Amino acid sequence: MNLFEAIFKNDRNATAIHYRQREISYGELEASTLAMATAISALGVTRGDRVAILLPDSPEFVEIFIATCSLGAIAVPINMALKTDDQCSILHNSEARFAFIEQYLCNTVLTGASEKLRYLEKIVQVDLKPQVQNDGASDSFSITTWKANGTSQTFQPLDQLLFESRGNERPNLHEPGESEPAFLLYTSGSTGEPKGAIHRQSDIFYINQTFCRQVLQLKSTDRLFSSSRLPFAYGLGNAFSFPLLNGASTVLYADKPTPDAIDLIFDFYQPTIFFAVPVVYNLLLDHHQTSNKLNCSSLRLCISAGEALPAHLGEAWEEEFGVPVLDGIGSTEMCHMFFSNVQGQVKYGSSGKLVEGYEARLLDDSGQIIETADEGNLWIKGDSAAIGYWNKPEQTANTFVDGWVRTGDLYRRDAEGYWFHMGRSDDCFKSSGQWVSPVQVEGVLLRHEQISSAAVVEDFDAEGLPCPCAFVVSKNVESDKVEFERELRELAKSLPKFKQPRRYVFLNELPYTATGKIQRFKLRQQLRQDSKLS
Repeated sequence: MNLFEAIFKNDRNATAIHYRQREISYGELEASTLAMATAISALGVTRGDRVAILLPDSPEFVEIFIATCSLGAIAVPINMALKTDDQCSILHNSEARFAFIEQYLCNTVLTGASEKLRYLEKIVQVDLKPQVQNDGASDSFSITTWKANGTSQTFQPLDQLLFESRGNERPNLHEPGESEPAFLLYTSGSTGEPKGAIHRQSDIFYINQTFCRQVLQLKSTDRLFSSSRLPFAYGLGNAFSFPLLNGASTVLYADKPTPDAIDLIFDFYQPTIFFAVPVVYNLLLDHHQTSNKLNCSSLRLCISAGEALPAHLGEAWEEEFGVPVLDGIGSTEMCHMFFSNVQGQVKYGSSGKLVEGYEARLLDDSGQIIETADEGNLWIKGDSAAIGYWNKPEQTANTFVDGWVRTGDLYRRDAEGYWFHMGRSDDCFKSSGQWVSPVQVEGVLLRHEQISSAAVVEDFDAEGLPCPCAFVVSKNVESDKVEFERELRELAKSLPKFKQPRRYVFLNELPYTATGKIQRFKLRQQLRQDSKLS
């Protein structure tokens, strides 16, 4: 069974998508997805071609994703919030020949990126503004030629593509092969470089049979809303796979899900299940206590992932709204969650228990299995695991070993079977649910002429949420530290906000190993010691 068949077996009259005060039924979504599949075929997309999707959460995103996978091509969702260089790096790594890009982003992505976009041949501009019915005059459209790296590319409006292909024969929707790639989900991983985890259609079905069935226990009347976006593995499961495979409905929101926006969504759409990362729950609690009161009366479940949920935050949310927050952990490589708390068995501060259908083991630094309560390196096994990373054989060999996936996380397990996150086994960490590469942040700070050396490590803010901390050694020991910090903060504004250090600590020197490597664990220990003393 392909993705198209699996989704459109549901009641055609039931609502599939809530979007901009519209209700799109499964029947309407099926018709528009078929039209999209016909249009994608008309572009010349064939089996195995990569089709990039650079769009916000929207019906068009859903239609393109379903159509691409069901045609046997490979969908490549790209995070709209990434910097242009990172988006172009993904387009380059995936070797995507085709891309659907939101209209206002086209010039931004294409300008000055010729060396990274030499594979791209056809770009479809998607205008997500409220549309006026077209009168069918094809001469109102145009195809533009764009040159990069000596090669001509074309881009055209989606409306034109749909109009010109509407009389074409319906394309064949393929039965996927057992190991046939269907989509790439990009993660920065432990190196900070984009890595595309190669997933099959069966991976989507597997996470539905495991996490969704065991934890969410969906009914057709459920309405799901995720503040994490569709290009993320977490968001794709929350807002696409789970609702649409089970005849429920998804609430899609194209703009940034700020606390004010989420407040309005709760009030207007009344979702029954809400998905977010811990920092969003913290922002919403603050919004509720200092601004407008949240209307959470429709919620029956709240889910958290992306980084460990501080126990006090989960407890405060449940006390305030009477709805538990089920914290868990998953990964891009595993397509969704493999540990989770479940309703009625919540242990705040933990990632919950192992989801049935997955295996987990802890290894020490020598590769031996840990049977005690000691912490160790977490490895996961399950049928939703990616095949590997696209065009990255060395990273694939390091992460995917004999059916197991190295997560890069340190965990311990208690006697009741609950798993507790103890940090990262490498130097990277998550802030606001997204990876921070210390080397990248340090590289920005080191542009300041007065910095001698710098090291960025994971810290925790007053709410217990992870954030970056920068240890800095100045060339001028007599410098004004207040002014110096102000200048560093200005410099760091070139980074996304979640990568900007929240705190700066000035040292005379950094701790190094005998081979000249920074001993980051000593810096983390110093932060923990300082927090105990404060």
